[in-house]
Amino acid sequence: MVITAQQQDGSPEVRQEDLEALGPKAFGDPMGTPGAGEEVLWRGRPDVSILARTAFRTRSVGFYFLLLIGLSVAFGNTNAAIVCTVLGLIALGILHILAWISVRTTLYILTDARLIMRIGMAIETRINVPLKHVTSADLRMRGKNHGDIALQLGGERLLGYALMWPHVRPWRFNKPEPMLRAVPDAEAIAEKLADACAKIAPIDQNLSQIKDAAPQNPQQVNGPARAGAYQNSDLEGAHA
Repeated sequence: MVITAQQQDGSPEVRQEDLEALGPKAFGDPMGTPGAGEEVLWRGRPDVSILARTAFRTRSVGFYFLLLIGLSVAFGNTNAAIVCTVLGLIALGILHILAWISVRTTLYILTDARLIMRIGMAIETRINVPLKHVTSADLRMRGKNHGDIALQLGGERLLGYALMWPHVRPWRFNKPEPMLRAVPDAEAIAEKLADACAKIAPIDQNLSQIKDAAPQNPQQVNGPARAGAYQNSDLEGAHA
């Protein structure tokens, strides 16, 4: 893999040693390491605070304990209010720690041929998603610059929801969709991903909104015609 000091789009170079130093190691594993003929377009990891809020639901948990504290105070039960406060702080602390561990054990690598996801809090896993299988790229902004990017894949289900969580689109259990969580400069990354996919096969793009609710009758957004049949043999995940 030959990358000059500055890539064609003006972004800084991505060296192989950077890919090993900034995230879970691949140690030459071909599923987790870009090949000699691949160009690395981007690499990154989630933002801790946004991942905690969106994947580990710290805001919802905080509101829940605030409600319990408010009810305890309203009924004059000071001891219950104190207990709820302590339990709430412990719960939020645990969730933030889990989010931090998830970030530390995650590295996303986008090349001109595939998306590599080095993930796994308990068991390190390499998820290899060839761009030729991507039929739709969906973006949901999570604040000013950060966002989630979900990928719909053609072919049969080969990836497990539990294996990829939290790096997977919520509620899509039957056909899990890999998702880049809480990444910075999400719009720019989504455009890079869409451009890289379009060079291989046309895709549908919905770069505006991802709905977290369970789908009733999922419909593809309007866009270029889908590519034809996809082969599934190289769409896989493996334990490190």
